[in-house]
Amino acid sequence: MSDIRKIIIDGKEVEVEGAMTLIQACEQVGIEVPRFCYHERLSIAGNCRMCLVEVVGGPPKPAASCAMQVRDLRPGPEGQPPVVKTNSPMVKKAREGVMEFLLINHPLDCPICDQGGECDLQDQAMAYGVDFSRYREPKRATEDLDLGPLVETHMTRCISCTRCVRFTTEVAGQHVMGQTGRGEDAEITTYLGALIDSNLSGNIIDLCPVGALVSKPYAFTARPWELSKTESIDVMDALGSNIRVDTKGREVMRFLPRNHDGVNEEWISDKTRFVWDGLRRQRLDTPYIRENGKLRKASWPEALNAAAAAMKGKKLAGLIGDLAPVEASFALKQLIEGQGGVVECRTDGAKLPAGNRFGYVGNARIEDLDNAKMIQLIGTNPAVEAPVLNARIRKAWSNGAEIGLIGEAADLTYPHHHLGNDRATLDKLMGSDFDEVLEQPSVIVVGQGALREADGSAVLAKAMELAEKTKSKLMVLHTAASRVGAMDIGAVAENGMDDVNAAEVIYNLGADEIEIGEGPFVIYQGSHGDRGAHRADIILPGAAYTEEPGLFVNTEGRPQLALRAGFAPGQAKENWAILRALSAEMGAQLGYDSIAELRRKLTEAVPHLANVDEVPENEWNALPAGKLGDASFAPAVRDFYLSNPIARASQLMAELSALAAARRAEPMAAE
Repeated sequence: MSDIRKIIIDGKEVEVEGAMTLIQACEQVGIEVPRFCYHERLSIAGNCRMCLVEVVGGPPKPAASCAMQVRDLRPGPEGQPPVVKTNSPMVKKAREGVMEFLLINHPLDCPICDQGGECDLQDQAMAYGVDFSRYREPKRATEDLDLGPLVETHMTRCISCTRCVRFTTEVAGQHVMGQTGRGEDAEITTYLGALIDSNLSGNIIDLCPVGALVSKPYAFTARPWELSKTESIDVMDALGSNIRVDTKGREVMRFLPRNHDGVNEEWISDKTRFVWDGLRRQRLDTPYIRENGKLRKASWPEALNAAAAAMKGKKLAGLIGDLAPVEASFALKQLIEGQGGVVECRTDGAKLPAGNRFGYVGNARIEDLDNAKMIQLIGTNPAVEAPVLNARIRKAWSNGAEIGLIGEAADLTYPHHHLGNDRATLDKLMGSDFDEVLEQPSVIVVGQGALREADGSAVLAKAMELAEKTKSKLMVLHTAASRVGAMDIGAVAENGMDDVNAAEVIYNLGADEIEIGEGPFVIYQGSHGDRGAHRADIILPGAAYTEEPGLFVNTEGRPQLALRAGFAPGQAKENWAILRALSAEMGAQLGYDSIAELRRKLTEAVPHLANVDEVPENEWNALPAGKLGDASFAPAVRDFYLSNPIARASQLMAELSALAAARRAEPMAAE
């Protein structure tokens, strides 16, 4: 039952939930209350005191609006609604006093501080700061922390808001940060100088309201007002996190998260945030043709002519890589199938059912995890495959959910029941009274590690049967950003990779995670000189995900639009445009000359792709039961930092991968 209360804020009478804090009630009315420690997604600390407001009829002092609930307010003497003022002389004086205290020890770093121009303290000092401080003693200084290669620290600027402490503890699940000392000696630090062993640690940069925690790779390279900002979608995993790409000229300078409650809230993984240096290295910027075993540079007409000649009259197969947008996949499918060939997107051998959207997506939304009472993980380690999704599961755990894991034992950052690591455990779960102990609502998450063995479709059928039996929602957790979109357009061969391996010519659209054996002629189209380009006979340089507009369908089946933030280097072109030009060269011209026309054709073929940012309902469609093998569940991602060609080109990702390997190899006890 809702507890609605009337309250008057700055003369406006509003009705709000009694459980709301005053700062939230003010936001509902459209009144912005300054704050440093308060954050919507973290617990309340109430220690910066910047959000002070006046409660009329209350104690004769301002109240912290982040820590006081609406239901705590007393009505007036004749039962009138409580009155709150956010702009009275008392409030203004109190906030100015708080600001003066905050600036007592704050250094005058603004001209060289990397946070300059997007600093909360700077903005609030403009509103509430005074031009003269009554404090004459020398400012205190503290030593900087070493938080590794991602986060640069300037702890003298720290105002002890504890946002970083609360984030690492509550969201990332790493209990390594805290505050030591009292009074002037109080400082934020890590226990025993430990690094934050989390794939989400970069989010503390966004949370820090001053310049105490800044991005080490981005530091001193650009100012916020020099950057062009483009809304886009992340492709480092299949979650489809909403990001903002900041560019300076042609260079990508940084990635920042955008808020999307249904997908990534406002967090992104470290790989998503820091992979941008991989966009500058190992780039393919001109076509190549292999002659006498060596690649030589070629012009576009020459390369397209050679590719068309190689493909004519041959048995063709197309491969769709992990980072390809739906438009390019659709163009490849039309081109290859028009010549009697086959196209395959399940390059890792996952037994995803063609044409059965429930089977390769499920019916659970990412938001369903928030309210789940039970989450059963099968053959997945979300902490590595989708760290932001894992934070969501941790949030469900903190709200009382039980988590079960069938798969390789792993540190998921929250307590869970590890039931086993083989098919027999799944079988046993099916035969148990699992549905009786299962609290509703519940979600079953099936990872790609469960579907890659020969009995993958039997495992998926079992998981779907379990979901039906227990009335649970099912989520298929993908690891490739392009996979769901490619499955939606039907880019699947009847016999999977066997059909591809039987082809005479393979057109490889950025599939770098597989080895193509000797024999077939290979045309590679992609952005980086990775495994696929090494095996290629002809290389056609394409754009990376920040360099062309494209649709990506995330793991819950939500189509999202990535916009172009810059242009591809050298002679590299947009992926769909290369395929369109090649089709004309082959005399089998595709029927569109612009991406808008291509999208029209695409949405005619697959109507739900037109509904951007909407999750379609998938109808239950049972799979035929199969025989489970005796293999154990292997994780789908072994090295979080080096899972695609852009990440492998990044110097920073290589450093992080080496650091993670060193941590795993640490001896447990001193001899």
